[in-house]
Amino acid sequence: YWIMQKSATPWSFLEPYRGSAFQGLWPTIPEMFRITCSRFPDKRAFTAFDPYPMALSWSEVREAALRAAACLWAQGVRRGDRVVLTGKNSPEWAIAYLAALEAGAIVVPLYHQLGAEEMEALIRFVEAAALFADEEKFDLLSGCGVKVRIGLSRSQPDYILNLPASKQRSAERPGELDTAAILFTSGTTGNPKGVMLSHRNLVADCYLSQANLNVYPSDVFYALLPLHHSYTMTAVFLICVSIGAELVFGQKMASKHILEDLRRGGITMFLGVPMLFNRLLVAIRKGIREKGLVVFALIRFLMMASGLVKKLTRANPGKKMFGFILKKASLQNIRICIAGGGPLPASTFRQFNQLGIDFVQGYGLTETSPIVALNPVERYKVSSVGKLIPQVEVRILEPDAEGRGEIAVRGPVVMQGYYRNEAATREAFTAEGWLKTGDVGYLDREGYLYLTGRKKSVIVTEGGKNVYPEEIEDRFQLSPEIEQILVRGYLADRKRKSEGIEALIYPSAEHFAEIGIRLEDRERVRSRLQAVVEEVNRGLLPYQRIERFTVLEQPMEMTTTKKIKRFKVDSASAP
Repeated sequence: YWIMQKSATPWSFLEPYRGSAFQGLWPTIPEMFRITCSRFPDKRAFTAFDPYPMALSWSEVREAALRAAACLWAQGVRRGDRVVLTGKNSPEWAIAYLAALEAGAIVVPLYHQLGAEEMEALIRFVEAAALFADEEKFDLLSGCGVKVRIGLSRSQPDYILNLPASKQRSAERPGELDTAAILFTSGTTGNPKGVMLSHRNLVADCYLSQANLNVYPSDVFYALLPLHHSYTMTAVFLICVSIGAELVFGQKMASKHILEDLRRGGITMFLGVPMLFNRLLVAIRKGIREKGLVVFALIRFLMMASGLVKKLTRANPGKKMFGFILKKASLQNIRICIAGGGPLPASTFRQFNQLGIDFVQGYGLTETSPIVALNPVERYKVSSVGKLIPQVEVRILEPDAEGRGEIAVRGPVVMQGYYRNEAATREAFTAEGWLKTGDVGYLDREGYLYLTGRKKSVIVTEGGKNVYPEEIEDRFQLSPEIEQILVRGYLADRKRKSEGIEALIYPSAEHFAEIGIRLEDRERVRSRLQAVVEEVNRGLLPYQRIERFTVLEQPMEMTTTKKIKRFKVDSASAP
């Protein structure tokens, strides 16, 4: 009943609803939501363990969203009005999102850790007609001028799940081409801009990405990263809405809480950022190594054999062979892990697959809703960020001799533009309408995409070689001694305007504590890091090698997807 029947496309089941439940090329998000609720009314939809247990069926989610939408409508919120949503990951957050769209409004999700002053400025900028907020920000935003305010925490008087029932419904339903969400993103380069995504952008991305990845209503997804970010919003939350899968909401990034959620929730689809999976793999390897060198060597040999069998035959012996390891790491129920939001080391990708977990990675950005490419489980390529999803085109602008150039994207997932910023919108597109991503990479003949780095961060060496810092940083992702590393250029020769390569390193306090070295013992810490840098340098081409490094005393600021904010580092006084 819950397993989709094989069909021409993963979205073929929508055809019986065309002309009745929806009229356009794709349903709007409210229409997609209604279809799912009609298909699986009693199936569990949203689950939370913290701060209090909660489990809601799709019919219960639908009822709560309609009550909240009626409340918005009764208080004057109309089609096209902006509704701001901020709070930790929770069923209430998701219900508020659906309610705003059900009322015909545009939802504006804001990161709950933004300061009240910055958040208030964005609320005024979009001229918000309503606000959903949890108890952490509700009172702090009392002076932002928004009259319609609904709470996301049980302790609040206008709690979203306690709103009265109402027969009043919005008379103005959103259209497929209407803006559904405005997502503010600064990424690693600063200057926040409001990315406008239509219902068609988001819904098309939900379904088209499923051509490269089989997901089912029986799957259980895990919302760990902040839901305001396009990655979790589309690839976790809206994917669940599109097919009726269950969504478990996580709130804490601490390993103990994550592993407990994975176990209690029976998670089958685990989406995260590379840093999260790298740390998990390091912990798994550490546990194996503690059993002794002989056992470690044997398991590593078996892992390589398992990976080879999987690659050649598509059988998956690792799931049974290493079941005891997966159970200890609370990964026994995981069907697929997906890494996004940054580059993933090929070794991490390979070792998870060897252990029996289908591990894939994808590529995209907020401006593309976000998924552009996703590695098919059945035919993945370790060094690729994925195969282009249907109806999405990629062009490589001004490719060099090796075919590398700026990646440009065109298709139904590409944004409408930046909110109230025509200049930035014009700058983002080519004259032919291709979105310039700012990422450098290349395509192979089978439509698989490969990333090299960011165009803005390229280092030009004395020999005229282009070096992409991300390629070097990737080599350090599984180094337990290093918590953060940022590779950048420095002016080595003013006359020739050539750059050398340096690294800023923030050491792992946890690792050095385990080996009995205090971070205050700078000479010993630096000596260990020097050895790590030299080992990586030996595997690099001469012009890519790190010439100097600085050990930082404080961590570098990061984005919500755990990427270092390069613009913050470059503008700071770091050596």
